[in-house]
Amino acid sequence: MNKKIYLILLLGLLIIPTGIFSQESGIQIALLKYNGGGDWYANPTSLPNLINFCNTNLRTNINPDNATVEVESREIFNYPFIHLTGHGNVIFSDDEAANLRKYLIAGGFLHIDDNYGLDKYIRPQMKKVFPELSFIELPFEHPIYHQKYNFQKGLPKIHEHDKKAPQGFGLIYKGRVVCFYTFECDLGDGWEDKEVHHDSEATRLKALKMGANIIQYVFTQ
Repeated sequence: MNKKIYLILLLGLLIIPTGIFSQESGIQIALLKYNGGGDWYANPTSLPNLINFCNTNLRTNINPDNATVEVESREIFNYPFIHLTGHGNVIFSDDEAANLRKYLIAGGFLHIDDNYGLDKYIRPQMKKVFPELSFIELPFEHPIYHQKYNFQKGLPKIHEHDKKAPQGFGLIYKGRVVCFYTFECDLGDGWEDKEVHHDSEATRLKALKMGANIIQYVFTQ
């Protein structure tokens, strides 16, 4: 771990870099590896494709190779944006929940994407992280839906499962959205290579644009 990151950890402060749009950035984002048996590794092509889309269309300078980081690791503080997905069980130990809480309070951001079946597992685990908070559905007017791309009706529907409308939930700590949870949307599936799910280009583009909005919101809020 470099000296700068170590000092940030000592201070308990993670500063979201604003240089993501500069040539010097090289910021890296990460996939969150968790315990419990759920497939945290689902959608392996999704983050690389989203990064490429952002670097091309938002003119960001994100490292094209995303990292993988464990919930309890101190290395989590190296990544201002972490992504969690999967279909199955998620378990956070007390130490993991405490580390994730510290990371989010310090300025980090967690995007959770329900890959269908995650909901009943992730909600109680996030309650361990923030017992005092509950997920709140963000209104369609929220800035996360109106960055470079406008989504007047909120999240796009990528895949159909239970004939429910997609919903975007936030955990808000002291006025800041620290976690954005995309439910009944399958956003990450839309980021994957076309041959994985055989989605239309229009569907994939909607998913990537919404993903780009999340990235832009996180690094400019």
